[in-house]
Amino acid sequence: MKHLITGGSGFLGNTIGKRLLQSEGEVVSLDIWEAPDRPKEIEFVMGSVLDRDLVRRLMKGVDVVHHTAALVPLTKAGKDFQAVNADGSRIVAEEAAKAGVKYFVHTSSSAIFGKPPCPASNDSPLHPVDIYGQSKLDAEKNVGEVARQAEMPLIVVRPRTLVDIGRLGIFQILFDWIKEGRNIYVLGDGQNKIQFLHAVDLIDCYMLLCKLEKPGYYNVGTDGYDTLQKTLETLIEHAGTASKVRHLPKDLAVNSLQLLDVMGLSPLAPWHYLTYGEDFYFDLTPLTELGWKPRYSNDEMFRECYDYFIEHFEEMSQAKDGSAHRKRVKEKLLWVLKKLS
Repeated sequence: MKHLITGGSGFLGNTIGKRLLQSEGEVVSLDIWEAPDRPKEIEFVMGSVLDRDLVRRLMKGVDVVHHTAALVPLTKAGKDFQAVNADGSRIVAEEAAKAGVKYFVHTSSSAIFGKPPCPASNDSPLHPVDIYGQSKLDAEKNVGEVARQAEMPLIVVRPRTLVDIGRLGIFQILFDWIKEGRNIYVLGDGQNKIQFLHAVDLIDCYMLLCKLEKPGYYNVGTDGYDTLQKTLETLIEHAGTASKVRHLPKDLAVNSLQLLDVMGLSPLAPWHYLTYGEDFYFDLTPLTELGWKPRYSNDEMFRECYDYFIEHFEEMSQAKDGSAHRKRVKEKLLWVLKKLS
């Protein structure tokens, strides 16, 4: 089997590539930068999913396409979200269909739901809260349209926010503040339930769906989650620092963060601050009926990742290159709040 991974140097694409190497097959990675920890057995090609000629050439002999390439909220990419996420997905799907691939696996996002009634399912309304979520929804529609017209088997995976060792982004800010004993803030009463997902569980689910060759749309998250306040308090207790969970008025905080975002003074994107104070968890029944069960609860994944962060603090403090989830994030004006906490 020959596999092509778009976005193969990103956090998820890199993990998929390493797992695919455990089975027989050839793996090709396409990305705009090369990961330093790429296994030498994976062929790397530098380029963009917007380069149709390149994508067409790479499809030769490919059995399975794993499409993970995307700009994420932290990039604050503006109009490029639509270009890379939506248009890029259409290009990859069209060239895969023309090449007659065995099946196509598309990594979507829970951001396509916006702020849904929970538990969210495939029957839930899709109302993204920002341009990133809209671009991912458009990507799903584009890939789905191509797959239907070409009768190409399609698996769409919609993961909750990923947590794993070495993943930085906004988790770096959380772990930094807890390490220093700073207060951690929630919006409102903190009783909203937020479901996360360990990357290991996502890959287990992902590989099961590929093995079963089970087309469909799948929402993925942990089955062990609690309120946001409880999750944060449990992590702080594990860390053993002086941090406390504090509450901010939800509407005032959201409006303030939105203003800071517009002014370029906050690292947080709309997807972060518009949903941080809301419930968000999936109904996992379609997956559990297939035999999948997550290994990690929210508490277990956060403890593991915080410990790794502390153990590798100096190394991770220097992470400046790579995808948005594999390098440090500048706190910008949040630094002031940190110092006052």
